[in-house]
Amino acid sequence: MNTNNSSKTFNTSQLVILGLMTAILLLMAYTPLGYLNIGPLAITFNVIPVAISAITLGPVGGAVTGSVFGLTSFLQCIGVGGTSAMGAILFSINPFLAFIQRFLPRFLDGLLLGYIFRGVRKAANTSIACFVTGFCSAFLNTLLFMSALVLLFGNTEYMQGLIGGKNILVFICGFVGVNAVCEMVSSTILTGAVGIALYKAHFVPAPAKSGRQKSCVH
Repeated sequence: MNTNNSSKTFNTSQLVILGLMTAILLLMAYTPLGYLNIGPLAITFNVIPVAISAITLGPVGGAVTGSVFGLTSFLQCIGVGGTSAMGAILFSINPFLAFIQRFLPRFLDGLLLGYIFRGVRKAANTSIACFVTGFCSAFLNTLLFMSALVLLFGNTEYMQGLIGGKNILVFICGFVGVNAVCEMVSSTILTGAVGIALYKAHFVPAPAKSGRQKSCVH
């Protein structure tokens, strides 16, 4: 009886976190809080709610908020909730591929983060897992976004103009540049801090007990 009540409370808490992270993500997506525009790309902080959802809810939670992030990113291609200059151009070239390029990387980012958090926590501890998940949220977002961009639109006149004959790896590193570094630093620090706080507040499920389980968070 007590176990069932505890389980229901735990599930309700998780749903509250999911709703809160989704609301925060939408707020950030439709206000200047979520983006800092520098050049053709923008530094995005929307990966942080996705990472926190993955930490508290696992792959499913990460995938849900990642999907929301992807949808808001695509809507910016048509001027809903802000405007993405690059997104508008890609949409004019091929709307369907623009949707895939904007949505799929964010969905996969959230899904993978849930598994990354679980895997790192088994090998290390919750604190390290939270910081690693935060770093990976920004790293994977950039990697998947740019990979989809080159794969789906690399042969278009627009992208060929941006690449300008450079080696593709050189182009990607130069194109994302400071933006990616800022995303990774901010996401690592903020996700780690919030994730640890949520773990201490028992919003993050405790790791499975084993003789080799390590923990630096109490």
